[in-house]
Amino acid sequence: MARSVTTQHKTIATAAAWIVALLIFFPILYTIITSFKSEQEAIQGFSMIPSGTMESYAEVQAQSGYFKFFLNSVLLSVGSTILALLVAIPAAWSMAFSPTKRTKDILMWMLSTKMMPAVAVLFPIYLIFRDAGLLDSRIGLMIMLMLINLPIVVWMLYTYFREIPGEILEAARMDGASLWNEIVYVLTPMAVPGIASTMLLNIILAWNEAFWTIRLTTTEAAPLTAFISSFSSPQGLFWAKLSAASTLAIAPILIMGWFSQKQLVRGLTFGAVK
Repeated sequence: MARSVTTQHKTIATAAAWIVALLIFFPILYTIITSFKSEQEAIQGFSMIPSGTMESYAEVQAQSGYFKFFLNSVLLSVGSTILALLVAIPAAWSMAFSPTKRTKDILMWMLSTKMMPAVAVLFPIYLIFRDAGLLDSRIGLMIMLMLINLPIVVWMLYTYFREIPGEILEAARMDGASLWNEIVYVLTPMAVPGIASTMLLNIILAWNEAFWTIRLTTTEAAPLTAFISSFSSPQGLFWAKLSAASTLAIAPILIMGWFSQKQLVRGLTFGAVK
């Protein structure tokens, strides 16, 4: 029997949700507001009233070409996501439908790699990239972004695949489906919501990755995270231009998240309620 919820409880819960959402979104909102101020106005102190000037955006575009960094971010985030799915889908299939006594240990080991500080492996990774000629290259960064997000992708896909009845795959095998056909034509279509949400989450993680993208690139493969960091210099922080650069960097991913929020929520809750 479902628990009845009064109108008062609904109102309180809704108000609390809006307060939490506004607190989370406030730094982004203030960054957008600051981007429409002059440098003098930005350093004067806290103010939620923008002057409406676009000079910071003009200076940002004049100082650094935005669209080159934007293109690199798109290629890196989408490319690393495709690479991650090519590796993660077969891996998650094997763990979900052909588990061994070591499967849980492997999953925990993969997840434990996310707990290691990235700076701990910076030096060896840098040397590997230097010797392999992958420094400041898109393919090198795609591989790096794929590797650092692969544990999360495998875990998410493994969770979704576990909710698919194994009898369906057994029926496909009885009909003569090969392993490849089983994964491509049976498993993947059934897990589309989960795969879609995994793709969206991985794109967001790759888009926002700053540690590796700043340290393994200089000019050619530099994404928007490097674009933002270029406006912080020893001479000082230029708050208005830095805010404008940050707004330009987060705008595409905010727009994508807004239009795909239903798919993202559906995928993240896929299999949660039976």
